[in-house]
Amino acid sequence: MPFKFKQCRELPEVVTVEAEAVEDERGLFMETYKKSAFSRQGIPQDFLQDNHSCSTVKGVLRGLHFQKQPAAQGKLVRCVVGEVFDVVVDIRKGSPTYGKWVSVILSAKNRRMIWIPEGFAHGFVTTTDLAEVEYKVTAEYRSEHDRSIRWNDPDLQIKWPVQNPKLSKKDAEAPFLKDCDNNFVWQ
Repeated sequence: MPFKFKQCRELPEVVTVEAEAVEDERGLFMETYKKSAFSRQGIPQDFLQDNHSCSTVKGVLRGLHFQKQPAAQGKLVRCVVGEVFDVVVDIRKGSPTYGKWVSVILSAKNRRMIWIPEGFAHGFVTTTDLAEVEYKVTAEYRSEHDRSIRWNDPDLQIKWPVQNPKLSKKDAEAPFLKDCDNNFVWQ
């Protein structure tokens, strides 16, 4: 089953992926990852960890998260239940798109995925009462390298579809991009 890969215009390193599904009266079947197809697109095929996030109310915002070097993670993200407004921010110092962001709606209905390479922060807000997000990552979680950027950083001007999101303490107190511990440099 083929995939459709599309580079984001604003951040060409970020790629949306649409998987084709076979549907009938019983439901559907689809491939969500195929090493050969993703490899041809330059997306790493060495995923080392899978994560699953479940939010049980609308307006839960998780992010903006990243792991700094040497534990940087590329992420292949998809929503398997409900819907999320997903955001990716370029945090590579010196990049022509540093501080720029893109958003995409990921949902169980549209079955869209997004590839987020190392050097980009990621977050999402739930737009339905129940949302489950799964993502494959290229490096294992290491708490000593885990970092966050404030979701409402005024320099980023992200247009979130929520005014008062439900946040973890960590996300509510995250530093702004200009103040965060970030060792990514554009090359």
